[in-house]
Amino acid sequence: MKASSSLVFLASLAAGIVVAAPPESIQRAILDDRVVVLVPVATNRVTTISFPGPIAAIDGAGVSADPKVLGAFQLAHTKGSSFLSIRAVSRASAANLNIRWNQRTYVFELVESNVPVLALNLEERVTLATVQPAPTVSPTRLLALLDKAKAYPLLRQQHPEAVAQVEARTFAATPEVTDFNDYEVRIQEIFRFNPEDTLVFHVRLRSKSDREIRYRPDSFAVRAGDRLYHQSISDAPGVLPPKGETTVYFAVTGTPDGARAELSLKNDFAVLVTRATPEPPPSQENPQPPPGDAGANEP
Repeated sequence: MKASSSLVFLASLAAGIVVAAPPESIQRAILDDRVVVLVPVATNRVTTISFPGPIAAIDGAGVSADPKVLGAFQLAHTKGSSFLSIRAVSRASAANLNIRWNQRTYVFELVESNVPVLALNLEERVTLATVQPAPTVSPTRLLALLDKAKAYPLLRQQHPEAVAQVEARTFAATPEVTDFNDYEVRIQEIFRFNPEDTLVFHVRLRSKSDREIRYRPDSFAVRAGDRLYHQSISDAPGVLPPKGETTVYFAVTGTPDGARAELSLKNDFAVLVTRATPEPPPSQENPQPPPGDAGANEP
């Protein structure tokens, strides 16, 4: 029983040592080169200041890094490391420490204290990227972009300055195809108009059916990755003749939530459109022989 009690006592003592330092002795702070940071330092404890990366330079009045030269504070730092350690040498002493990091200077006010900060861990401020709103593009301007995309080959040849800022990607050799069983959509060209954050798609719809296929001209959209972008304007007849083809131009502008999309022409795009006539059952498009009918192979 005595041995057991001793173990409990030792465990309690060890636990007490672990939590002896108050929570304030270990602190975190966001780096700000406009603020002077007060750092209490003791004579019988070491305070370590840690940066997110290697420290470029250290300057301080009354601070010495040479053990042979005493100052109000003694500093230890290895060149190229991201932290330094400091201890007060005399009571009631104070000094400033300027530390150069990431092309900025951070100022620390050192004061001797019986309640020191033992570790000061500095973190870089996280700047959230500002989401740019999509530009407001009028229907008239969108129509002009469609016309410019349609005339792009001629403009590039005769008036290159008119399309100097237009990016283009063609799929003449290997068009990107989205197959819908009885018809398919082939991307022929894509044009990017950066000021308007708009992509114009030149596509061809090809029917594989003996029936006329109708679709909604205002329903074109493209899928890029896991995001869907709906059209901002289109020039489409809305009908696909049997076994025929039609040419369609449509544009997408910004993102569905109103921000700039910044869509690259290098994306893999799938074109979607809502049909107005129902898709015929497979049995009507691909008739199968009735059960038991073996045709010419029947013995």
